[in-house]
Amino acid sequence: MDRSQSVPKRSSAAGGWGALKSCGKHLLSSRAPLSGARALLSANQPDGFDCPGCAWGDPAHGSSFEFCENGVKAVSWEATDKRVTPRFFAKHTVSELRGWTDYALENEGRLTHPMRYDAASDSYRAVEWEEAFAEIGATLRGLDHPDRVEFYTSGRASNEAAYLYQLFARAYGTNNFPDCSNMCHEASGIALIQAIGIGKGTVLLEDFEKADAIFVVGQNPGTNHPRMLGDLRRAAERGARVVVLNPVRERGLERFADPQNSVEMLRGASRPIASHYYQPKPGGDMAAFRGIAKVVFARDAAALAAGKPSLLDHAFIASHTSAFEDYRSAVEATSWEAILDQSGLTRDEIETAAEVYLGADKVIATWAMGVTQHRHSVATIREIANLLFLRGHIGRPGTGLCPVRGHSNVQGDRTVGINEKPPVALLEALDREFGLTVPRRHGHNVLGAIGAMLDGSAKAFIGLGGNFVRATPDTRLVEKALSGCELTVHIATKLNHSHLVPGKVAYVLPCLGRTEIDRNSRGKVQIVTVEDSMSMVHGSGGINKPASPHLRSEIGIIAGMAAATVGSDRIDWAALADDYDRIRDLIERTIPGFSDFNSRVRRPRGFMLRNLAAERVFETATGRAGFSSGPLPVATEHQRASSLDNTFVLQTFRSHDQYNTTIYGLDDRYRGVYGERRVVFAHPDDLAELKARAGERVDLVCVHAEDGVERVAEDFRLVPFDMPRGSLAGYYPELNVLVPLSAFGEFSDTPTSKSVLVQVRPRANAGKAKDMGKDMGKAA
Repeated sequence: MDRSQSVPKRSSAAGGWGALKSCGKHLLSSRAPLSGARALLSANQPDGFDCPGCAWGDPAHGSSFEFCENGVKAVSWEATDKRVTPRFFAKHTVSELRGWTDYALENEGRLTHPMRYDAASDSYRAVEWEEAFAEIGATLRGLDHPDRVEFYTSGRASNEAAYLYQLFARAYGTNNFPDCSNMCHEASGIALIQAIGIGKGTVLLEDFEKADAIFVVGQNPGTNHPRMLGDLRRAAERGARVVVLNPVRERGLERFADPQNSVEMLRGASRPIASHYYQPKPGGDMAAFRGIAKVVFARDAAALAAGKPSLLDHAFIASHTSAFEDYRSAVEATSWEAILDQSGLTRDEIETAAEVYLGADKVIATWAMGVTQHRHSVATIREIANLLFLRGHIGRPGTGLCPVRGHSNVQGDRTVGINEKPPVALLEALDREFGLTVPRRHGHNVLGAIGAMLDGSAKAFIGLGGNFVRATPDTRLVEKALSGCELTVHIATKLNHSHLVPGKVAYVLPCLGRTEIDRNSRGKVQIVTVEDSMSMVHGSGGINKPASPHLRSEIGIIAGMAAATVGSDRIDWAALADDYDRIRDLIERTIPGFSDFNSRVRRPRGFMLRNLAAERVFETATGRAGFSSGPLPVATEHQRASSLDNTFVLQTFRSHDQYNTTIYGLDDRYRGVYGERRVVFAHPDDLAELKARAGERVDLVCVHAEDGVERVAEDFRLVPFDMPRGSLAGYYPELNVLVPLSAFGEFSDTPTSKSVLVQVRPRANAGKAKDMGKDMGKAA
């Protein structure tokens, strides 16, 4: 089979509403993965098992494992019996493997041996662990400055692995911590620190049981964090209003079939979720929320004029916020013309959303990457916070701000020190605990790391999980950056495209998965911990036999590299790797909030890290929650595109058979796509205007004149879909090649993957700038 085009057996589901029925049949037919997932939990109570998928929280009541289809996929994908052995690499060169799809590479199964790249044969060859550690350590010690190394972290790394990793890098002498969070929720952290003094959300899962209205903005839980749909549906069933703002009409947000309900699954039934579904233009959420606030202020003025009580929570505003009058002035100064043009919504839609807001005593606002991956994302999140402040919807049950993280522990990694701009308190604590003088200078985030590798100032890359080449923007430039390194090291469970861009010296080091038993030298089963989107920290342990006797844990691999690089005089790396309780003791002594860590994490559901903002204590410069009063953007990317011929705003997103860069299959039944991923969704009227027909194959070309680089994504099938005119959408990582490194969010450096200006070209004239309408007309 040609792995570059390999496809799984096509599903019989028909997309749309049929997809919701198909979901139940799929889950009920997947008995082996489901029973295995339940076994993972029952054998490890009270430590439990944390699904290696999303970061949605676990309920305080009921099962400790609220399964979903994507959770089953994540567990079974890792627990596969397929293996990638040294014999596999003897058959396939790296050059050949570069032509395989992401799905085909990972579908070969689990890596079994540590491997070193051999340039002469263009293949990976097995190597002993100690030999690998010795060469990695010698290479790192031979560099002329610690900042020559980039220490990348994936959000699936545990708290213990991430803590040891940052300790290794800082003992070595750098704060270079490019992290997957730089590409997703960085804007949330920055905006929330400015607004409420902490870069995390303020809600617990139980708050969704109490909210009267939930605003779901720029996210698709059905694909990204499916268990959230259960909480939204239960809220809707008890009468809460669920207001969705999403440019793309997503079936899973309209109706949902609960996988915990076997009767409903068998009958193919589903229940409604969204009470109101609005489709703003990409990047139009800030204007939409500014419009809602404008209505709120107008209704408040009318109430006061009629001698009625104010609609605002003036007690909260006076006691707990700053810059309120500046914000009100900014809202009043913003014209309806600007609001409607940027948001793409009608005034009636905005007024209706405001009525829902005003009619609710308890409001939650929740968002994801549809908000965070624009140029003005930080300002947008500040605007969402502004609206909640007006009526005191923070620090009360059933209220709050809720950024929904994607990876299972991306929030925890940042908590335990994966931060290129670390707080001084952390660095001082590390100095005291270990007798070090760790560096104070700020390090590189993802964009900084790529730039440093491209200009040669960074010479080595170490990846703790993830798939850096496919997760980052501007794929061709990132491949160039990695290939120019003197050393590349990837810690992974499966083969991916990042491993196929080796540096001068290159290693792929296979690690245990979260589903597998992790024993120390005394035979004791070890657990790790993670933090979910609700700041709950809980333990996780596997029960599966390791995929290979040659695997080591992530922690063991980090400890081996650290000992070979910085030595063990001050830090006994081997002892820490042999007993994770010792790492948790160190976390307790150096990171606030982890008192009695080893005891508390072994309780069912773990424990919550204290969130002062949820208690209405705001650690900002003023000691108050801060209103922001900036203007709307001069122009969104959608507005820029409308002034150019044949130019659209492209957003990249996941398919239903995908988790970040991991591709489980080639179907996206919620959107009616089967057997392929090279598709681009467009409004039917846009296709008609282009004189293109559904199913036609086209090329997409990035419109970005700032650096003169031509970025082309070739051979994509057009699919009509319900979305705003002038918009396109398609899957990453295939479309990451179009996202420029030089297009990123203000203050966040997050790639603007939800607002990429592109043009559509017919395949017959790929690479030639001809009139689209004429050429498409001929093709039709």
